[in-house]
Amino acid sequence: MLVLCGSSISNYYNKVKLALLEKGVAFDEEYVATGGSGEPLLRESPLAKIPFLRTEHGALSESEAILEYIEAAYPEPPLLPRDPFEAAKVRELAIYTDLHLELVARELYPQAFFGGTLAEGEAARIRKKLEKNIAAFKRLARFAPYVAGDTFTQADCSAWNSLPLVSMATRAMYGEDLLAAAGIDVKAYSKLIGERPSAQKVAADRKVEQAKLTARP
Repeated sequence: MLVLCGSSISNYYNKVKLALLEKGVAFDEEYVATGGSGEPLLRESPLAKIPFLRTEHGALSESEAILEYIEAAYPEPPLLPRDPFEAAKVRELAIYTDLHLELVARELYPQAFFGGTLAEGEAARIRKKLEKNIAAFKRLARFAPYVAGDTFTQADCSAWNSLPLVSMATRAMYGEDLLAAAGIDVKAYSKLIGERPSAQKVAADRKVEQAKLTARP
């Protein structure tokens, strides 16, 4: 039995969880907080990052590597096109979402969501980078109606979990949603994916975990 380790708060955890649910793969979940340490954790996730996946062969870290394993081990239903080039284009979109949008916007999270303060000039620097990267992402994304075209793919596992965070963070920091300003309708896209049973399960579990965090001292 696969065991997905991490937290339902994490968009990267939920990226993997959404893929597993879409494929109908049986798996257990184990809560592992961020910022952990200790040899047992580092043996499974050498940077102590979440998520990581326990398999019969050992543990895997990094969400993209995990999705590659899931696709190879459980090919049906596919979350990548059969054509090698089209499959690479899906992966390209997922990388743009994770690396060039969400991870850049993540620099805003301390102030946007947690009451921190960015150093002087940082907000402007991040905005400039995001605007450039959003324009690049828009050249690749199709939203027809899914982010890579007419079929739900791994790119949607990334986009549905991360694009709303980019929208919320930029709105909080700059008074406008930079994705919407670029003509990307995240609300409509999120609603579409949110109608899928797999996404509803992910959203419900995330809501439960958020309530637990709020209740903790």
